[in-house]
Amino acid sequence: MHKVMANGAAIPAIGLGTWTLKGEVCSALVAHALSVGYRHVDTAAYYENEKEVGEGLRSSGVALDEVFVTTKVWPSDTAPGDLERSAEESLKRLGLDTVDLLLIHWPNPAIPLAGSIKALNAVRHSGMARHIGVSNFPTGMLAEAVNLSDALLVANQVEYHPFLDQTKVHAACRAAGMAMVAYAPLGRGEALFEQAAIIDAAKRHGKTPPQIVLRWHVQQEGVIAIPRTARKERLAENVDLFDFELSGEEMSMISRLKSRNLRIYENDYSPQWD
Repeated sequence: MHKVMANGAAIPAIGLGTWTLKGEVCSALVAHALSVGYRHVDTAAYYENEKEVGEGLRSSGVALDEVFVTTKVWPSDTAPGDLERSAEESLKRLGLDTVDLLLIHWPNPAIPLAGSIKALNAVRHSGMARHIGVSNFPTGMLAEAVNLSDALLVANQVEYHPFLDQTKVHAACRAAGMAMVAYAPLGRGEALFEQAAIIDAAKRHGKTPPQIVLRWHVQQEGVIAIPRTARKERLAENVDLFDFELSGEEMSMISRLKSRNLRIYENDYSPQWD
């Protein structure tokens, strides 16, 4: 598994997204993902599956220190005191002493960012998280968070796929030495997989369209992808990306799809996007 280096963190380039996964399905998928080569699992307090993710980690037989685990604090819990308690509760549910990465899940304009970042640093200082970062932060908020933090932030997790232009956020992450972690990296699937640039590349390389899209992600500097799937058979496919390389022309053709600027996740609590 290739890794992305980001401000001292070594983050596996492909991770398992676990949003919507529940119960035994979640724990079984986590365990199976690790058995086929995954070494990065992403969850959140909001997903209500941290307990099952922890069960999957332990039942996999893979040493915990070999797996990069990310969880997130929901925006309503980002005030000082609340954030630390949220982190403690996540660790209890996961059955871990520490996580590799703790993120603020979404910015919350009702809670001063300075206090949230100070609390995030306190979690890192206490040892509950090895690294810290943010999620769904546009460039202005990202710059503010970077300036407020004593410790280096290692990642900004955002929606990213070939139909969405995240050029500005990606550039801001790289300027700060951070990784950009792509959730929903495959978009909504079918419409994206029907694009000629992806179909043609898949035929040339003997790969599936999803593999081409994931390879496009990890071939970009500092980009990590965390596809979610509920199908065990997709897991091995999603990590079978490192025996081929897209050409510069293929990368460019896929990147041109960003002109659609199609955002899938837009909520009433979303920030003003770039």
